[in-house]
Amino acid sequence: MFNEVYDVVVVGAGHAGSEAAAAAATMGSKTLLVTMNLQNIAQMSCNPAMGGIAKGQIVREIDALGGYSGIVSDTSAIQFKMLNKSKGPAMWSPRVQSDRMRFAEDWRMLLEQTPNLDFYQEMVSGLLIEGDKVVGVKTSLGIEIKAKTVVLTNGTFLNGLIHIGDKNFGGGRAGEKAATGITEQLVDLGFDSGRMKTGTPPRVDGRSLDYSKMTEQPGDDNPEKFSYLDVTKPLEKQRSCYMTYTSNLVHDLLREGFDRSPMFNGRIKSLGPRYCPSIEDKINRFADKDRHQLFIEPEGWNTVEVYVNGFSTSLPEDVQFKALRSVKGFENVKFFRPGYAIEYDYFPPTQLKHTLETKLIDGLYFAGQINGTTGYEEAASQGLMAGINASLKVQEKDAFTLKRDEAYIGVLIDDLITKGTEEPYRMFTSRAEYRTLLRQDNADLRLTPKGYEIGLASEKRLKRMEEKHEAAEKFVDFFQNLSVKPEEINPILKSKDSAAPVKQSGKLFKIFARPNIEMNDVRKVEAVEAYIQDNNLDREIIEQTEIQVKYSGYIAKEKNNADKLSRLEYVKIPENFDYSQIKSMSFEAREKLKKIQPTTVSQASRISGVSPNDISVLLVYMGR
Repeated sequence: MFNEVYDVVVVGAGHAGSEAAAAAATMGSKTLLVTMNLQNIAQMSCNPAMGGIAKGQIVREIDALGGYSGIVSDTSAIQFKMLNKSKGPAMWSPRVQSDRMRFAEDWRMLLEQTPNLDFYQEMVSGLLIEGDKVVGVKTSLGIEIKAKTVVLTNGTFLNGLIHIGDKNFGGGRAGEKAATGITEQLVDLGFDSGRMKTGTPPRVDGRSLDYSKMTEQPGDDNPEKFSYLDVTKPLEKQRSCYMTYTSNLVHDLLREGFDRSPMFNGRIKSLGPRYCPSIEDKINRFADKDRHQLFIEPEGWNTVEVYVNGFSTSLPEDVQFKALRSVKGFENVKFFRPGYAIEYDYFPPTQLKHTLETKLIDGLYFAGQINGTTGYEEAASQGLMAGINASLKVQEKDAFTLKRDEAYIGVLIDDLITKGTEEPYRMFTSRAEYRTLLRQDNADLRLTPKGYEIGLASEKRLKRMEEKHEAAEKFVDFFQNLSVKPEEINPILKSKDSAAPVKQSGKLFKIFARPNIEMNDVRKVEAVEAYIQDNNLDREIIEQTEIQVKYSGYIAKEKNNADKLSRLEYVKIPENFDYSQIKSMSFEAREKLKKIQPTTVSQASRISGVSPNDISVLLVYMGR
């Protein structure tokens, strides 16, 4: 294998690396996945869960394009929940609790069954560079592996430093050594680097907990699944999570260790994730709160190991233990391991193109936490896009990117490339201006044709999507054409305290569009239930139809807005455009535009510090 020239070498086998390797290999590129430990492929380093607010939409998008995260999330799930179901469908977000060991095993089995994919266990200590192009990697044993493209997905391993109280030691994850050499080489090549921090809670023995003192958190009564493919099935049985709370006593016990906390004594200098703070950070920032929620999450079907979600900490282990024993239900808790914080190197993502290829080195791609993001889902989506584009580059085909109105993945990458990040970036629905279009239920309709076109999504996947789309369209037409008589529909309206009853026959579509009328209500109309049974419509098609009927006006309006704004996406800025010659543009705008080098006027308009007036000046200068 060392004499081969690989099309794509992926460094790191976390969520980003696994998706990158799978995508590149599936698209026909000869791919090598290099990792420091083959036993830890796709390891869930933090919580045993996939999805959640906005993150669930990303997993659905990965699946729709032909990635593996959705399939593995289904096969290893122990609980399913659709979050935000009380809100509109743009906010619905699927989430699963996962069996941590099965998740990693299922990922490895899928990768091993992927043609064109080789594996190698060793630390990559450097890149092989010729001029401004990457030509391979070098391992810590001095082995040189030649490659046409390289994808770096190093996670928290680049010069990783683990903190527990006043102790610290090198490591990329508990029990695993840090990776060295790459950061220093990249900085020598002209890259900017920085440091970020994240943390994880203690893992405890579930046998030592008293669940009777906690509130049970079961899964959905009728669980769904992530993948649009029918290779996976919804869960028939589920494991519950539990909820308990900290208290003023717990907070006081934690404060006793603040002077030994690396968060507060200056030992940790980098920024952690704002939206997933440590317990000591929560106590410090929200001093008025007398308690914080803790979610007690089982690590799998059979293991007794439990994850204490909400208690991320880097306090000394004795302080962690004493405080946790004062939480209701944890009076006799036994630790499997304490929580810890980890600092690691990242590279500000403004140094990348939208393809995730670096601007400085041709053929070199970054994906995941190396770009300053946090979360399995954010990492996996970047890995997928980097793997796709590395493969397309080798095949000398057009690059593949997603716009902000096409996918949450498009929003994520555009935010990183255009705005950069100085703290770990996490996706939220509020970051997407077109979230009515970017729903979790229609990710396959949006993206599967694109995935099929580039050779990633299978024909089976495309056919299933087309059948779903056609069936939903026909069902919508059915509602538009079906007339109902007052005596048939008024009893239903009366039972729902809806608006005034109808006085004459009318189309059911109009009645169904009323805010408080749901599919279960219109199914009481005999013709509707008959249509569902005769056409054997499943839950996915029924749900898709209901959304299309009830939100058609909102969807059309948002699509119109997106179409208007997307016109600027087609106004290309010439490569290496000289902004210094535009004297009527603000100095800040010129500096930001020179640094980011946006490819379109639309991207330029989203850069912090570039005003609408600056864009007008740019358009005039470009003769627009």
